[in-house]
Amino acid sequence: MVDLKTNYLSLELKNPLVASSSPLSKDPQKVRELAEAGVSALVMHSLFEEQVIKESLELDHFLSRDREQFAEALTYLPEVGQYAIGPDAYVDRIRKVKEVAGIPIIGSLNGVSTGGWINYAQKIEAAGADALELNLYNIVTDIKLTSDELENAYIELVEDIRKEIEIPLAVKLSPFFTALPHFIQRLAKAGADGVVLFNRFYQPDFDLEELEVTPSLTLSDSDELRLPLRWIALLYGRIEIDFALTTGIHQAEDLIKAMMAGAQVAMSTSAILKHGMGYPTKLLAEVQLWMEEHEYESIQQMQGSMSQQASRQDAAFERANYIQVLGSYR
Repeated sequence: MVDLKTNYLSLELKNPLVASSSPLSKDPQKVRELAEAGVSALVMHSLFEEQVIKESLELDHFLSRDREQFAEALTYLPEVGQYAIGPDAYVDRIRKVKEVAGIPIIGSLNGVSTGGWINYAQKIEAAGADALELNLYNIVTDIKLTSDELENAYIELVEDIRKEIEIPLAVKLSPFFTALPHFIQRLAKAGADGVVLFNRFYQPDFDLEELEVTPSLTLSDSDELRLPLRWIALLYGRIEIDFALTTGIHQAEDLIKAMMAGAQVAMSTSAILKHGMGYPTKLLAEVQLWMEEHEYESIQQMQGSMSQQASRQDAAFERANYIQVLGSYR
C-alpha cells in the first residue's frame, strides 16, 4: 500500500490534493462532501481587503459617486454589494465549516496594503483556521509605482500579518515578478511558511456589439500546469519554504508531476467543477495505481525528484533550452 501522506505548512495531510479557494467553500455541506471524496485540506474563498474597508469607510459611496462621469471605467471594479458576505460573517463561516469538515481549513485574505483590516487575520485564526493564505491579487496600473516600491509594500504586509497570527502563513502569487526567486526568498525571511504558485488573473473581454467590457471566467486546463511546474522545479531545495502548485491539476499525471517538481501539495478547483464533487476519489485512486505500477512507496519519495536540483538536465529549465525548443519545431 503506497503512502500518500505529505506535510504542508506544518500540517500533516493524508494526501497532497487540496481544494483551492472557490465558491464551493461557502457551503459547509459541500466542504464535507469534498472531504469525504478525499481532499486533504481546503482553502476558503477570500475575504477581500475592500470588504473590510467598506464596513468602516463606506467604500461603496466612493466607488459609485462618479459613476455617471466614468461609467465605462468603473465597470472594471466590482460592486461592493456584490461581495458575498461581510467580514464578520466570513469569520463565522470559517467556524461553521471547521465544525463539519474533518480536514484542515485554510483561511484566505485577499489584499495588497497593510492597515487595520489585517486584524481579521487574527479573527480567522480564532475561528479555528489551521493556516492562512494571503492572496496578493493586484493589477498595477500606476505608471509612477516602481517594482521596488510594490515589492516592499508586499513584504511589509506579510510582516504585519505574521505579527497578527501564530498559525502558518502562505502567500499566493502571480508569475509577474521581475526576479521571482529573490522575492520568494524575501517572503520567507518576512515570515511566510509557504508560497502558492500561481494566481490566475481573470481577463476581461470586449463585447463588440454592445461595446461593453465584459468579465470572463475560464476554467483552467492541464496545459496551464507547465508554468508553476517549471518554477517549483527551479526553486525546490533552494529556498526554505513550502510550495503549493495551483492551476492545471486535472489528471493524476498532473498531480504526480507537481510532486516530482517539489510541491508539497497540489491545489485544484476547476477539475472538481468540471467533473463533480466525487472527482477527488477517482483522481487519488489513479495516483495510487500509477505509484504502485511504477514502484513508488510514498509521495515523499517522489517529491523533488524531477527538480532542477535533482536533474542532470539543468539547461532544460533555463534559457539554454530556448534555442533547442525553437529548433525542434517541425
